[in-house]
Amino acid sequence: MQDINYINHLNAVLEQFAKDERLNPTHISMYIALFRFWNYLHFPETFHVNREEIMKLSKIGSKSTYHRVVRELSHWEYIVYMPSKNPFKGSSVKMFKFETSSKPPRVHYNPKSNTSSKQALVSKNKRNKTIINKINIEKGRKPKDEKDVLEFFKKEKSTETEARTFFNHYQSVGWKLGKVPIQDWHALAKKWMLNSKSFAAEKEKQNLMTQSQNKDKHKATDHLHTNRDKNYNQPL
Repeated sequence: MQDINYINHLNAVLEQFAKDERLNPTHISMYIALFRFWNYLHFPETFHVNREEIMKLSKIGSKSTYHRVVRELSHWEYIVYMPSKNPFKGSSVKMFKFETSSKPPRVHYNPKSNTSSKQALVSKNKRNKTIINKINIEKGRKPKDEKDVLEFFKKEKSTETEARTFFNHYQSVGWKLGKVPIQDWHALAKKWMLNSKSFAAEKEKQNLMTQSQNKDKHKATDHLHTNRDKNYNQPL
């Protein structure tokens, strides 16, 4: 049995994981499962592993994935994997002492031996970016609530009435333009405010024109008025 400081060892190996770009979650899960088994056996120099048990602990459902990952961990010197050809005797594993190991694992990048791991990382990063972009799009499609709209209209120096009118209108149609979901409600709100100002200006212009026409009409009508007290006996 070896004298292993549980916390120091895990801290050291987790630091190594953070630096090693070859690893994906499956490698880490496998290592933690092996470490748990090693700890349960009180840290022997080597120990036999039960594949089904390790797969269960590491949440790995494929035998081919299990063999690939354990061999990669061995190749990258996180463990030493010693496969057994005897069906009645399990394979053996040796765990390096990370806290005091005289031969710590080397962190390097070898594209030939790491194609699958690199693809897994790229795929995961791409998936994460897609999810983040989707979340950002969803956030911009519609406001959180009416208060969100009121604050935005106030910031743009518009009125509370316009804000409530805008919110109630698009809330009633499910924040869609026809059948198409709104992509950016802020941009739509700004367009609404511009249209509202243009409409108000046009309405004011129409009112002024109407008032002017009414005045002209009133003047014309005044010219047609006759004096009822006029004396028609007077000579022209």
